[in-house]
Amino acid sequence: MQESYDAVVVGSGANGLIAGTRLLQAGRSVLVLEAAAQPGGCLRSAELLESGFRHDICASVMALATVSPALEELSLDLVRPPAPLAHPLDDGTAVVVEHSLDETASGLGVDAAIYRLLVGPPVRHADRFFAEILQPLLHVPRAPLLLTRFGLTALPPAYHLARLVFRTERARALFAGAAAHAMLSLREPVSSAFGVIMLASAHVGGWPFMRGGSGALAELLTERFQRLGGELRCGTPVEALSSLPSGTVLMLDLSPTGVTRIAGDQLPKRYLQKLDRYRYGPGAFKIDWTLNGTVPWRAEACLRAGTIHVGGSLEEISAAEEEVARGGHPERPFVLVTQASLFDDTRAPQGKQVLWAYCHVPNGSSRDMTNEIERQIERFAPGFRDLIRERKTWTSRELEQQEPNCIGGDVNVGRQDYRQLLARPVLSLNPYRTPNPRILLCSAATPPGGGVHGMCGWHAVGQLLRNQ
Repeated sequence: MQESYDAVVVGSGANGLIAGTRLLQAGRSVLVLEAAAQPGGCLRSAELLESGFRHDICASVMALATVSPALEELSLDLVRPPAPLAHPLDDGTAVVVEHSLDETASGLGVDAAIYRLLVGPPVRHADRFFAEILQPLLHVPRAPLLLTRFGLTALPPAYHLARLVFRTERARALFAGAAAHAMLSLREPVSSAFGVIMLASAHVGGWPFMRGGSGALAELLTERFQRLGGELRCGTPVEALSSLPSGTVLMLDLSPTGVTRIAGDQLPKRYLQKLDRYRYGPGAFKIDWTLNGTVPWRAEACLRAGTIHVGGSLEEISAAEEEVARGGHPERPFVLVTQASLFDDTRAPQGKQVLWAYCHVPNGSSRDMTNEIERQIERFAPGFRDLIRERKTWTSRELEQQEPNCIGGDVNVGRQDYRQLLARPVLSLNPYRTPNPRILLCSAATPPGGGVHGMCGWHAVGQLLRNQ
């Protein structure tokens, strides 16, 4: 092992490993330090409940992986369900997002034209669109007209936009479920942006899964990093940056809370105060199940989709997310369900299934939402509970224990409202830089934020290399 390195990366999530890899490709020597026993951060899979049943512990759907420049060099073994998304309704039918934009629009009847108008431009110009949004908001755009058009629909609250532009409850419900990925009240500004982005990404990339679980992506990232000569040490928590070699560039794949904890004596008080004002969003309550068979959705179309949005109408989803924003726990939460084993036979024994789901709760909640989540699924899939073999539940606090960057169970590592889209984690033209030139930030608390894309680490190193 070397005694000195050009750079040390603290944290081995996707952003940390991609930052380390890009530094290696630039000719630097790199050490990655990880507190956990294995690398990957949110990218982990395990047999949590029974032998032969493989679950994704945190991240599961790779919604943005296929449009990320940081991952394009990897040969991802992706499983693409026949339909990316289905949204069941109380009448026994489901709204389905097909891979084809036109097929999806056709299924929306009188709302077909407005759906094409809303989602079509990002899909038709996907390369340019995702290149723009997967970087800091404060930048000189290369596709200004495309971004301007997107901005006109991105700024309003999703609730109001859906009621304004769509005529049917089916289209409104579909847009509400997509916008709820923002983990904001649907009455907040810019929540519409997430609805458009998520629907566009479904058409462009198909919302795939990694074959064998999201941990397979961590293995690929780790293998590439080590093949290029990088050194990785797991089970090595960093208690203070002062313990690391002086003169070495330090890349921190940490939340602002983690940065303050280990770098308090390396950064100015004024900057630390700004980090202390950084705000985290709602947490998640998650359940993993092993099942004796396929979920008996009333709408058969749900059996073609990898992801199911369980929440009913626009009004109901909006009410649930508003309740969470006020600090409450909705009786009918919006539930995001993934059924990867329907399409990936490595996840469960033949004839059996695994299921993964979560709902939003107040940050740091310790409340058990099992009954609320299972009632919602049973509502659209009568007999679901009869199939349950075992379940593993995770409160927001327990999710934070699994992934310390997810403060209070916030899987986006910070609220993604209009203020923190601009100031993530502080207002700066170079948000990856700190007042200490040796220390850079590269976690999901920097642009473009949460999601499996690795662009936070990619941009952080890009800024470093341009400034050297």
